[in-house]
Amino acid sequence: MNLYAVKAIYHFELARTWRTLMQSIASPVISTSLYFVVFGSAIGSRMGTIDGVSYGAFIIPGLIMLSLLTESISNASFGIYMPKFSGTIYEVLSAPISVVEIVAGYVGAAATKSIILGLIILATARIFVPYEIAHPFLMVSFLVLTAVTFSLFGFAIGVWADGFEKLQIVPMLVVMPLTFLGGSFYSISMLPPVWQTITLFNPVVYLVSGFRWSFYGVSDVGIGISIAMTFAFMALCLGLIVWMFRTGYKLKA
Repeated sequence: MNLYAVKAIYHFELARTWRTLMQSIASPVISTSLYFVVFGSAIGSRMGTIDGVSYGAFIIPGLIMLSLLTESISNASFGIYMPKFSGTIYEVLSAPISVVEIVAGYVGAAATKSIILGLIILATARIFVPYEIAHPFLMVSFLVLTAVTFSLFGFAIGVWADGFEKLQIVPMLVVMPLTFLGGSFYSISMLPPVWQTITLFNPVVYLVSGFRWSFYGVSDVGIGISIAMTFAFMALCLGLIVWMFRTGYKLKA
């Protein structure tokens, strides 16, 4: 593997983050903090516990996952779209580097930024709501796995998009609603039986549920199923990206 090429892409993408700290880090942290203030402190103090966990603490995994998914997709899609937009993608494609190395550089940088953001939000949550992490190793592992998976998904979106507006269609109109309806602010056991069954077709349910289990040992679905579903989605994204490069889909004129 050409590690120099991977490092070059990786460091270039990370450098863009430090130049746009307000947009890349500060903005999502402030937005999520507002959720903690409104739902955690204001509303949460007037609600009972869910599965033995205070409401303010219960929503922490869901809010972190909400930021993680949207930022992973945004970072990766923008990272690969800009070379397409500027025309420099042809220099990358003609360089002596493989598809694996290209994807590793872009996706690795996007996932790193998302993981850093997730950890900052986790630390910020302590200011507003007390919480404990029952399985810290699994929590970090799930954080990394989710960031990498949705960075792959964002990379595919960046290849597919042929305009800046398309970069926002999937995160805003698909991922955001699925996250809100995926148990971020409630347990799906609180829903009527019919809606519980329908909700299980929402892939974000398995992400939020597994991540919440790593905090409190409670979940809507089994932790094994959550991990399996995440790996399945990762494999699907990898397969899609491989197909895009093999066919030159929206990469080659």
